[in-house]
Amino acid sequence: MPRVVPALALLVVLALAPAPHAGAQSEWLEQGSRLWEKLIEDERGAGTLSVDEMAAGVREALRVGTDRVVARLGVADGFNADPLVHIPLPDSLRTVQSTLAAVGMSAVMDDLELRLNRAAESAAPRARRLFIDSIEEMTLGDVRRILEGPDDAATRYFEAKMSAPLAREMAPIVEDSLADVGAIRAYDEAMAQYQAIPFVPDVKADLGRYVVEKAMDGIFYYLAREEAAIRRDPLKRSSKILEKVFGAAKD
Repeated sequence: MPRVVPALALLVVLALAPAPHAGAQSEWLEQGSRLWEKLIEDERGAGTLSVDEMAAGVREALRVGTDRVVARLGVADGFNADPLVHIPLPDSLRTVQSTLAAVGMSAVMDDLELRLNRAAESAAPRARRLFIDSIEEMTLGDVRRILEGPDDAATRYFEAKMSAPLAREMAPIVEDSLADVGAIRAYDEAMAQYQAIPFVPDVKADLGRYVVEKAMDGIFYYLAREEAAIRRDPLKRSSKILEKVFGAAKD
């Protein structure tokens, strides 16, 4: 078996990682491509990774990353106290916030913002199974198309294969969380106070959809960071298959 198999394992992970921005994604893909080209030119030897092991390693990395992200975000202040993933009020409610602040009633909007973050924190652990199921549904064909695709192939994979179905599945979870943490009640109270002010414009907000989008953004952001840590840091490889796949990729 060619020695390029370890490089393929690395390239798969580089391609699958949903980078926080396009520049980082391009850099990861270029690093994988350079390693791939280098090992193709090397002499052939006895490879140690099968295609099945490579795929298993990629899925395990995503599972481990998901568990770590849920443990980080699915707790009190996981979203709220983290400026990188904190969920602000929707733009459509900024008018409400500024209007109420002008009459000394901004506290109700601050409370609503806190409860939006609490809803995301509550939903994250319950959404874990949805992410794991999506990872299990990945096929070798998905991997191949990512490897053969353009520089944004990994981003398009997650958008096409995960974002839409995950958003649909997470919607009822988030709606329940919004109700559980009192966000719906806080929103109704804020709007009642706002609408009691004469001559204010009408404002509407879909809190459920908004929190789903922001929660997924936060989860994918930290999943990308966990993927990078697993690739670079042996201490982050918590199973034999991770060490076998990613240890070989670093050799």
